[in-house]
Amino acid sequence: MWRFSSDAAQAKLLSSQFNGIRFSSKLKAILPFTSPLFTRQVNTLSNKFPDIVALFTAKPSPPPKEHLTTKAMILRNELVQEASDSVRVCKILDMNSDSLNQPHPCGSVLLELLNQLDSWPSLALQVFNWRRKSNGSDAFTPVNAYEYSKGIKLAGRSRNIDLAVEIFKEAANKGIMTTSTYNALMGAFMFNGLADRCQTLFVDMKKDTTCHPSIATYNILISVFGRLMLIDYMEATLQEINQLDLSPNVHTYNYLIAGYIAAWMWDDMEKVFQMLKTSSVKPNVKTYLLMIRGYAHAGNLEKMEEIYSLVRDHVNKKEIPLIRTMICAYCRSSEADRVKRIEELLKLIPEEDYRPWLNVLLIKLYAQEDWLEEMEIAINEAFEHRTHVITAGIMRCIIATYFRCNALEKLEIFVRRAEIAGWRICRSLYHCKLVMYGSGKQFNEMNNVLEEMNGVNLAENKKTLWIMYKAYLSCGQRSMVLKILGQMFKHGYEVPLEAFPS
Repeated sequence: MWRFSSDAAQAKLLSSQFNGIRFSSKLKAILPFTSPLFTRQVNTLSNKFPDIVALFTAKPSPPPKEHLTTKAMILRNELVQEASDSVRVCKILDMNSDSLNQPHPCGSVLLELLNQLDSWPSLALQVFNWRRKSNGSDAFTPVNAYEYSKGIKLAGRSRNIDLAVEIFKEAANKGIMTTSTYNALMGAFMFNGLADRCQTLFVDMKKDTTCHPSIATYNILISVFGRLMLIDYMEATLQEINQLDLSPNVHTYNYLIAGYIAAWMWDDMEKVFQMLKTSSVKPNVKTYLLMIRGYAHAGNLEKMEEIYSLVRDHVNKKEIPLIRTMICAYCRSSEADRVKRIEELLKLIPEEDYRPWLNVLLIKLYAQEDWLEEMEIAINEAFEHRTHVITAGIMRCIIATYFRCNALEKLEIFVRRAEIAGWRICRSLYHCKLVMYGSGKQFNEMNNVLEEMNGVNLAENKKTLWIMYKAYLSCGQRSMVLKILGQMFKHGYEVPLEAFPS
């Protein structure tokens, strides 16, 4: 067993061991890392070997790109808080002008800031305009092509086409005309639905000998033609891409798929998707989302569910509109378990994300399935949100469910609430009540229904009289039968042959 009579002896031994660049396992056992002596010894060694110790104690500096991102994030948060005050925004930018203009090998804080402000296009545009006004200052480098392209895109996203054109012309006057600036303005026109101006700019670009269309240029054209369902033009653009030997990217395929979906050309949509799968380009999340939408509209539930399984987590968290589209597909289908699948998808939609059309669609679904309780819950939700049902087909679907479920009292309550809420009032509502009261031989209530009809300006028609004729005839009410027949003669309606046996 090693023993030491003093701390000095231990320090002497430890120093000799480190000088020999070797460590004694027995010494480690004797000197635990938590002992005061060990702390003093490490401090002594730090003085002797400052370079070696620094390798283990110094914090690594963040990568340059991460440093830019952090700076831009801090500035972004400050700007977002003051977004409503343009004067304050400019002051913040002025105070940070040095860091914004400082060049870096992997970019600049300004460009990173503009990228991080994508969700606030108006604020990002303020930042770019500040950059333009500072362009003449000696402290700032001239605005480059990438920055001009970014500014044009921001103006387009802010729905300020005049500004986008102004920025484009400013770049042209300074001799900064690149494919990216053309693409940016074409994209701005596309975003704002200005297809003619987009195509005109494309023609001008082809005349410009200093710039040549890229695959991004043709992608914009395909998107424009697809949105307008100009499928022939879209396919001609694809043919030109092939002739120029340009390599389509995933965006090319996505815009083609979107165009065919807009035109409801399901076979062509499928062909493009299969082309993509067999090419060197791999589908991305956007591709799968488009295919889910396409299969949903086409009623191809099997393939819709297959693609959904690939991006389930993404869709469940971020694609609520797509979930509603899938619900619509199930509502139109005749799948045995469609209600179960719809209920599972409904759980993913936040309660505050209410859509009147979806509410009415669920009313119809539950009515078709004779799920009376669920139907009434959906009806109550519609009344609470003041949703108006104005389609006669939906109303007939509702009352047919009440009839099949023999829920006369609930039907009475529904009719009264529908009248007050301004829903579509049709004779079928009252005819259903007449049939149900007649089958129960409740003739006084039948007469009350006729008064209700008069109260909403619905006159008796041929069907009304036939229902009453059948009800009275089944109960042997001969006098009332003759009275109804008289009304039929009066209005010129067809009389039942059985009323006058030969």
